[in-house]
Amino acid sequence: MPVDRPDVQDRVATRAASQARLDGWLSGYRPLPGIPDELVQPDGTTPQAWLRFLGELAEFPQGEFEDRFALATRHIRDAGVSHRIYGDDNERIWPLSPLPLILGEQEWAQISAGVEQRATLMEAVLNDLYGDAKLVSEGHLPAAAVTGGADFVRAMRGVKPAGGRAMHLYAADLGRGPDGRWWVLDDRTQAPSGSGYALENRMVLSRAFPHLYNAMNVQRLAPFFSEFRASLANAAHRSDPRICLLSPGPFSESYFEQAHLARYLGFLLVEGDDLVVREGQVYVRTIAGLKRADVLWRRVDADFIDPLELNSASRLGVPGLMEAIRAGGVVVSNMAGSGLLESRALLGFLPALSHHLLGEALKLPNVATWWCGQPSERRLVERNIDTLAIARAFGGQGHPALARGPRMLADLTPAERSSLRAAMDARPVDFVGQEVVRLSTTPAWRDGALQPSPFVLRVYATATEDGWKVMPGGFCRVSDQADARALSMGEGAQAADVWVLSDRPVERISLLANRDDVKVRRIMGHLPSRAADNLFWLGRYLERAEATLRLVRSLCTSLMDSDAAVHGTGETLSKLRGLLVEWGAVDEATDGGQVADFVSAALHDETAYGSVIRLIQAARRAAASMRERLSEDFWKLLLNLESRLKGKRGDVLTEADGLARAEGALQALSALAGLTHENMNRVAGWRFLDMGRRVERGVNTCRIMRQLAKDDASLDDLDLLLDLIDSQITYRSRYLEGIALTPVRDLVMLDPFNPRSVAFQIVTLKAHLASLPSLQNDGMPELPTRQMVHLASQVETASAGDLDTERTLEIERLLMGLSNAIADRYFLQGSNATPTKKLGGLA
Repeated sequence: MPVDRPDVQDRVATRAASQARLDGWLSGYRPLPGIPDELVQPDGTTPQAWLRFLGELAEFPQGEFEDRFALATRHIRDAGVSHRIYGDDNERIWPLSPLPLILGEQEWAQISAGVEQRATLMEAVLNDLYGDAKLVSEGHLPAAAVTGGADFVRAMRGVKPAGGRAMHLYAADLGRGPDGRWWVLDDRTQAPSGSGYALENRMVLSRAFPHLYNAMNVQRLAPFFSEFRASLANAAHRSDPRICLLSPGPFSESYFEQAHLARYLGFLLVEGDDLVVREGQVYVRTIAGLKRADVLWRRVDADFIDPLELNSASRLGVPGLMEAIRAGGVVVSNMAGSGLLESRALLGFLPALSHHLLGEALKLPNVATWWCGQPSERRLVERNIDTLAIARAFGGQGHPALARGPRMLADLTPAERSSLRAAMDARPVDFVGQEVVRLSTTPAWRDGALQPSPFVLRVYATATEDGWKVMPGGFCRVSDQADARALSMGEGAQAADVWVLSDRPVERISLLANRDDVKVRRIMGHLPSRAADNLFWLGRYLERAEATLRLVRSLCTSLMDSDAAVHGTGETLSKLRGLLVEWGAVDEATDGGQVADFVSAALHDETAYGSVIRLIQAARRAAASMRERLSEDFWKLLLNLESRLKGKRGDVLTEADGLARAEGALQALSALAGLTHENMNRVAGWRFLDMGRRVERGVNTCRIMRQLAKDDASLDDLDLLLDLIDSQITYRSRYLEGIALTPVRDLVMLDPFNPRSVAFQIVTLKAHLASLPSLQNDGMPELPTRQMVHLASQVETASAGDLDTERTLEIERLLMGLSNAIADRYFLQGSNATPTKKLGGLA
């Protein structure tokens, strides 16, 4: 009889184990009664795509599936992929589900056709309402349903959008209805979010399961973004347009996504303060003056984009932007006022409008909605108020109990119900009644098992020359609650990648151009003033943190060194502690306590403005404001350093513990410095980061010099000074006679070959300034250059023997003056900024 080989037996056993695991998953899965589910069809069978996907997962050894996903999702934490829940001060790590939403090609074709039709309808309605308004004049829409909300921007009436299109991006939130058909829950026309997170979801899941991702022929997202970028570029009617993503700033709920999209698409990430309007056109404030902005991809709500004409309290917009839009001087996507189409008051009219404008029924119906601004609909809602969901008719206004979406009266407190009924009686136009929607479910992985979870699918469409094109995928939000009638990225919600499968192998496509007509460029680029400001201060904060860490390390070393036992409790130690107090690293109240408490405070006290943790947090905030310009490795190191320092204030430390923490932090800062030195292009951004470092290093060296190199300085003082500026080896190799005051002063202050000396910082700063653009054409040097010449002459003509405290303080003040001159010249220049002249015209 034939004998089975061991490897065959192993394969059979493995297949049996994986089949048993798959059977266990499926048998333990219980769809919610009466709710459509993606994994279990109405006849009880499982779609082949899901069987294939779960079968592949089941073949992983026990625990490997979770391990693979955990390894891939480290990217989320390390890269700082985050979101912010409205009202929260802190960002949250992006919550990603390990299981995608899987949709077949035929089903996706139906979804895609419906979303294309709806985008076409929305654009037609938008053009009419801000144009001839025939839909109102002919009775197809009540005027109050259009003008009753703040999203109707009257200033846009009669304005023809630059580039010819009012909308370039549309999104629809979809869910399955009780009959299994897809329904539109909400339209997103103002500033649709989530597409950047869809990219991140895809990146993480394709890393976790690369073979499965490719074998299942998942359609790529890159072609959609390429179409979107081309759509915006074509609207500008300029060969090399400057496209900007207008962001509300780092405290936006989706700021990470905005930075990620700007980096991915090659757009300039700007905030309102970065822009200025001149003569009907929009310009970006850059270090080289004002540069034309051709396109603004708007992620700021319309009401906030221009404080002169719209919301005067806005600090997010650009004064005069509406004037530029009316003059056709800038393409804005989506057009101000497009948020009108998100109004629930319009939902009940869309089926009839589709017949009127497109000559066909809606392919994707929306939730049945009755606007209370009409008498008959209001009576219907009142009769059925206990079975309908009540919602705001217009976004951003209405009863506070409805702020998070439609609610049933039974879900409200008695006081909220009474207040809501009174508000509906007083102003019914602000409310709609809607059919209660129970979302369908998709499998989610929780506690080692598959569990049905309600979800909402957001699908995106972009306008192209050939019509609307739909992203083959989308942004899926999955709830951890069994009954989710409305879903946002709040507590407990997860995001899921969306896999749209193809019946054929999918071509690998990226945004990298594969053309021969792309021009080669070697330019510094036009760095926005805000980015230059943040880079400059990022450099200063990191350098200040390094200097503080060197003080802490020297303090710990002095106390641990047996030969330093005498001076460790003498004047030199007092000066060292005094520097930490003077720099704000330690509160004066802590100064007289134990050294261990002193060291712990300098490292971890978040209430002391100059402590290491506070400086690293300030560096992280500066970096967060220009996240699109920093590599993932840089961001990862910075976040890890903050994590290691945060929340350790109460730890009981020995001198050895303090030394280990200080040295670990110094190594992390050295790694950050290495990344910037080796990986950043030598363009303006790198120069401002390095200038911040050089200014701070020069100032800190002067401060240390004034304390430790006075005329009566001891050998311990000078030895500590050389330690703090990392110049012990250089000094000892150059001066065999031992430590003396004059040569130490020369090495610390005047030696242009010592990378830690003040003179070296000035030489480097001088080279940076010479490489930066000039705004003046009269041949006269600008203020930073004049300051630089004066400072350099002071150092170059100085004598080490004359470098007393007053002379050192003068050099320190000149460095601070140079820093202020750089800020005045290159950072946000205020309302008086003027465009740069270039080749007889505007750049």
